[in-house]
Amino acid sequence: MRGKSILLIIGGGIAAYKSLELIRRLAERGVKTRAILTKAGGEFITPLAVSSVSGEKTFQDLFNLTDESEMGHIELSRAADLVVVAPATADLMGKLAGGLANDLASTTLLATDKKILLAPAMNVRMWQSPSVRRSAQTLKKDGVLFVGPNDGEMACGEFGPGRMAEPLEILAAIEQALGAAHIKDNAPLTGMRALVTAGPTREPVDPVRFLGNHSSGKQGYAIAEALMRAGAETTLISGPVSLPAPGGVKLTRVTTAREMLAACEAALPADVLVMAAAVADWRPDFAANSKLKKSTDRVVPLIKLVENPDILATLAASSNRPRLVIGFAAETDDVVENAVAKRARKGADWIIANDVSGNVMGGERNRVHLISAKGVEDWPEMTKTEVGAQLAARIAETLKGAA
Repeated sequence: MRGKSILLIIGGGIAAYKSLELIRRLAERGVKTRAILTKAGGEFITPLAVSSVSGEKTFQDLFNLTDESEMGHIELSRAADLVVVAPATADLMGKLAGGLANDLASTTLLATDKKILLAPAMNVRMWQSPSVRRSAQTLKKDGVLFVGPNDGEMACGEFGPGRMAEPLEILAAIEQALGAAHIKDNAPLTGMRALVTAGPTREPVDPVRFLGNHSSGKQGYAIAEALMRAGAETTLISGPVSLPAPGGVKLTRVTTAREMLAACEAALPADVLVMAAAVADWRPDFAANSKLKKSTDRVVPLIKLVENPDILATLAASSNRPRLVIGFAAETDDVVENAVAKRARKGADWIIANDVSGNVMGGERNRVHLISAKGVEDWPEMTKTEVGAQLAARIAETLKGAA
């Protein structure tokens, strides 16, 4: 998306504060953002805050003679590559659906010749009301794009659909709208298929408790996105995480290790497999149908554990084995030594080893070692996005060399 330009219209709602995070995330990717702050939006965040994050003037008044002479709502509406409304209120949606224009935001929306992406945010009853549903149906027929709303707790205390999508979800929708997720003909992995696993697995003890781990899924998601950007048709099998689906990636959500194995087998064949998921090694042999309660004599229930299937070893030995099989080794001691042994034991081509004794699980940075038949490569500490990009480049180099 580097070099692209977004016009962001910020409607009135408590979710307006998320627009600041969205602008910051866009700036990280080299995207310039101009913003229109509605009068209602200005009740929640200030023009100064928006301008401070975007580095651009914030527009507010349709009848500002200086703005109209210098930029004008017509030029403002057409100078961007995409118009994004976040939060998109019932009022803004209704005006756009009905062709109404009485302020800078609504006038700009009608005057634009670019795609429009709405991120609705409102009370659950408002979102479910017949009039708002008609507006949404009309806008979708007109080709307007939507991201969200999500289910969640509202500022008013109610729960249900109406919560604005998170900034990273909106960012992924922007990437798709701009076509940044489309495969380019000269991408190095064009025509190849990638299968990636990410996140933790959860093994139920009873309807309330489970065995799991602290994996956030960030590294696996970053790898999947990097492989997609390199041209691969990418499938991501994800355990329970709170991350949005990367644009352009086919996402399958699972919970347990057995579900993950079944999903991986269904997704084969593939040219490359990257097992970044932190799969639970064991599961209770029996999951109770009701919550296990403390006994009066304080006797702890005995939970017998059985071994989960070894997904990496199973797929590495499969008749449908990918050309390049890559596993992960999250270690707290003797990181490289344990990873070298794991590569031989699992039958993987590469193992990506990292020390998780700090805040790597859930953190933004990672330092890994690539273990292969050629030896050990020590990579410097990078963001997880950078690790994903470098790994995708090495995968492309290896697969093209072997072709």
